Amino acid sequence: MIEQIKELNAQQKISRSNHLHFHAAVFCFWFSIYIYAPLFSVYLESIGFSYAEVGIILGGYGISQILLRFPLGILSDMLLSVRKHLLIGGFVCAFASCLILIFFKDFWAVLFARLLTGITASMWVMATVLYSNYFTLEKATKAMGAMQCNTVATQLVCMTTSGYFIHVGGWDFPFWLGATFSIMGIYFAWHIKEVEGQPFSRPHLHTGEYIKKTCSISGLKIVTFLSLVAHAILFITIFGFSPIIAESIGLKNTHVSWLMGAFFIPHALTSLGLTFLHLNRKNHKVILIISFGLTAFFLACIPFAKSLVAISMYHAGLGLALGFIFPLLLGEVVKISPSHLKTSAMGFYQSFYAIGILIGPMIAGIIAEKSGVHEVFFMTAIMSLLSIASIGFYQTK
Repeated sequence: MIEQIKELNAQQKISRSNHLHFHAAVFCFWFSIYIYAPLFSVYLESIGFSYAEVGIILGGYGISQILLRFPLGILSDMLLSVRKHLLIGGFVCAFASCLILIFFKDFWAVLFARLLTGITASMWVMATVLYSNYFTLEKATKAMGAMQCNTVATQLVCMTTSGYFIHVGGWDFPFWLGATFSIMGIYFAWHIKEVEGQPFSRPHLHTGEYIKKTCSISGLKIVTFLSLVAHAILFITIFGFSPIIAESIGLKNTHVSWLMGAFFIPHALTSLGLTFLHLNRKNHKVILIISFGLTAFFLACIPFAKSLVAISMYHAGLGLALGFIFPLLLGEVVKISPSHLKTSAMGFYQSFYAIGILIGPMIAGIIAEKSGVHEVFFMTAIMSLLSIASIGFYQTK
């Protein structure tokens, strides 16, 4: 009861302008690291990197997240005052990453820039928990749906405009835009309104106890594994080899914008819909099973596409299916986590799903190097199907 009253009071302190300000920071957060993402794999090819090297660089985005997100989650649960400052630090890393990509073209410099981008993405732990405090626990899915909608909408803007920016200003122009929005993000993040729980409601735990209690949260490991698979699919496809397979059937850089739009519009609309719909938690497992099944189907269809319309349709189906998966899993983490372990649980979740961001593109790069790009999508479809078996082990309460 005390916890519910605390969360209700926290929500009442937040105005519409606070929400808008927070979402402005979120927009800048993702824009700074995704404005060059749509054609980044093509860019890496253009400066002489092999498929294997492209896979390593793309996967490097996940290394920092694997190493940092869980420790950062624990740190922010122990030291509540650092959450916003860590988020600001993420924007600083994004700014540095963009500058490196502008002025350096060798493998190790580009990989280091990608690692810095991963550090920025690691601070998403702070953003999700800071924003979840704006809502009552019962509205966790709504809160995470709003965040996911903003995330996907920002990615949609980046995906549909990146090719045009490159056409107008060259390969470095998106990097300059990323640096600019990093600076804007620092301003918005600095002025985010924080809402915290009462000090007496938080037990005093040592670091080891935080780790032990977080790992023992019922259902957290299954939800994290499913998210690992979903993120591996995302970074193998639309953020990885989808532009390459599109180029292989004769599409130009400007055409890739249509492909990105086809993926992200249904992806964003689905996330937006979940902020208004009140789905019964008992139906979440069925929705996840259907979504992973559809994901596998559309992945298997992509290699057979021979035109812009066909490949866009298959990516639209893929975006729709993944649009259900991400907010549902993110909302589950918020719901199953005790308030004093909320950031630690989110850090655990985001740290370990980042393994998918790392190994997905790396394995895909090796497969593409040895067997071809088409086999990458077949392998990913099989992975999606196999993940469905694990959903049976998850019990919603």
